[in-house]
Amino acid sequence: MKKMLFGLLFFLTACTTLSENSAPVMPTFDASLPDLGPAPELTNDTWLNVSQAAPLRLADLRGKVVALEMWTFGCYNCQNVMPSLKEWHAKYSPEGLVIIGNHYPEFSFEEDLTNLQAAVSKYEIEYPVAQDNDGATWRAYKNRYWPTLYLIDKNGHLRYVHIGEGRYNETETAIQSLLAETYP
Repeated sequence: MKKMLFGLLFFLTACTTLSENSAPVMPTFDASLPDLGPAPELTNDTWLNVSQAAPLRLADLRGKVVALEMWTFGCYNCQNVMPSLKEWHAKYSPEGLVIIGNHYPEFSFEEDLTNLQAAVSKYEIEYPVAQDNDGATWRAYKNRYWPTLYLIDKNGHLRYVHIGEGRYNETETAIQSLLAETYP
């Protein structure tokens, strides 16, 4: 136990950063949200609701909190989660939350980009949506269920996973906690 405490103290001391006046500044980190390791990079090429010409990449989103939802538009449970995602997008995107819908189709009609575009319009989704017909991102996250929500911290690490509907208050609290963490 003493070795573990010494190691933690050493780690915290080694990870301090210096401010302009050279006083040590400790980055904040919510220990209740475990570090599940680096999040796999997004490799999708087809994106909706993205203003820039280049596809989104997690490496370019460092300093922001990313909510990555695995979904498909024909999934009833995914449709039930959308109101919360849209609310969080409106409420927290000014604070640095980026919501990304990774659309991995369950049925062949969901693979059609025109159908996906129609669904994004129908459900009034304003956050970025990636088409993942080949399942590369789905598999990179070892995902098995629609919907699944991953929260990725400002350093690109997975910190929270929720499968299915519900736990909206818990998820929002996790979002708030990750947004409050400092970023070097």
